[in-house]
Amino acid sequence: MPTPRSTAAIVAGSGVAWQQALWIIAAATFARLLLAASVPLFPDETYYWEWSRRLAFGYFDHPPVIAWVIAAGTAIFGDTPIGVRLFPILLGALASLAVAATARTLATNNAARFAAILLAAMPLSAAGFVLATPDAPLLAAVAVTLYFVVRAVDPRAARGDSTRHWLFAGIAIGVAMASKFTGVFVPVAILLALVIHKELQPQFRAPGPYLAVLVASAVMAPVLVWNAQHDWIAFRFQLGHGLGAATRGSWWQRELDLVGGQLLLVTPILFGAFVVAISRALSPKGSPQRFLLAEVAFFCLGFFVYSATRRPVEANWPALAWVPALVLVAASRPAMRTIWERRAVGLAGAVTVILLAQVMVPWMPVAARRDPVAKAHGWRPVADSVLRIAAAEQAADVPVHLTVNRYQDAAQLAFNMAEHPRVYALNLGARRNQYDLWPRVTSSAASGHTMLFLLDERGAPPDTLPMAVARLAPHFASATMGALLPLQRSGETSAQRRVWILRGWTGTWPDDSNDPLKTP
Repeated sequence: MPTPRSTAAIVAGSGVAWQQALWIIAAATFARLLLAASVPLFPDETYYWEWSRRLAFGYFDHPPVIAWVIAAGTAIFGDTPIGVRLFPILLGALASLAVAATARTLATNNAARFAAILLAAMPLSAAGFVLATPDAPLLAAVAVTLYFVVRAVDPRAARGDSTRHWLFAGIAIGVAMASKFTGVFVPVAILLALVIHKELQPQFRAPGPYLAVLVASAVMAPVLVWNAQHDWIAFRFQLGHGLGAATRGSWWQRELDLVGGQLLLVTPILFGAFVVAISRALSPKGSPQRFLLAEVAFFCLGFFVYSATRRPVEANWPALAWVPALVLVAASRPAMRTIWERRAVGLAGAVTVILLAQVMVPWMPVAARRDPVAKAHGWRPVADSVLRIAAAEQAADVPVHLTVNRYQDAAQLAFNMAEHPRVYALNLGARRNQYDLWPRVTSSAASGHTMLFLLDERGAPPDTLPMAVARLAPHFASATMGALLPLQRSGETSAQRRVWILRGWTGTWPDDSNDPLKTP
């Protein structure tokens, strides 16, 4: 038995561990803010920034939370990288705090500290908690949901406390689903856990779960109304995106790609630790709280394993499964960490540092055209060149409209131009997206106007008009090839865009009603 003095020392040390967890979260957040301010926005981020300029309760690709989050940040810091990324990073801090607090609830302050270390070290956090994408609010809301649900199902919780925790969980899961539709997997998995585990079944006799459903539904109601008004377009797009007709190629190759992406995002040792922790906690005879967390992780992973049998799964999609898995790992051995757990942290941290170094300075022997980071670079000079060409055309007192063919280019061009003018994505031969729901260039242009058309000509046969230009040319008096503008990072060209000058619009437009890509 420890003496009273040694017991006090243990308690004090435990309190120190929680304080250290908070400092780790704060330091990681500060580092992410510095990174966010120094790296240009990626195409998806500028696309969501365009959403934030036209706030709504839904968009073609996703629910609306990311747009509102970006709008809050740009209201403070303007249309800058840090303005766009400010609240996604703060939401990452909230997610880290919720994960650490959940580990603390299940185990000790030492477990909370280890959870904070893991999240700070993982490559997944370096992307998911920095970039302004729907993953940031999704992961934060899921982490908060799990914290309150774990508190709600604690057998020691008073009925009033349990109900209050379910209420907060309902708010959080509503926000998760309003961030990304995959958030719905969490309440479904929680429901399965309540059905399967005997110690969780009494929750059905309490008001908490039903209150959570009502609150979550109320939070999601505006999103559902918007989709109903737009022919359920976002739901149809996402269902087709993840569970549509099987794509070409072997299913096992897609499964290997899925596993490979997860090995990169969480690193191999942590991946193994997560899988082991989930499998151990799935016993119906074990802790009901840990079983619930494991069920959420297992259900989410299972869905994406199935999805990969039909279509490719992007590496970030299963990220929400690792939130409960990380809690299980952190809470599994709260006092003493094994050498493999220490190695897991070291490897994850090393991979994160290597990847972030490449983000800051291209030191790896990777050609710029193959470097995904290069997609964020080189747009400011291109935008300046397009503005100069537009100014020269407007000298003839003919209105000029800025157009591109891809939504990523439209968003990047608009963000990097002075005064951020409207840029239209024509989407000729491309899949539908949010630009198809906004007013098209034909609604603001008039006969005789000029359009500058920025085009990625990769794949176009030499000495022939690119497909998009060939479709547009009959509807203008002339189509003139303009400058070829390079997108560069550190002096190396990653891609090129051609400016085409389309003068004298006739008032007609290409017919794309039979284009199969124009259906969600």
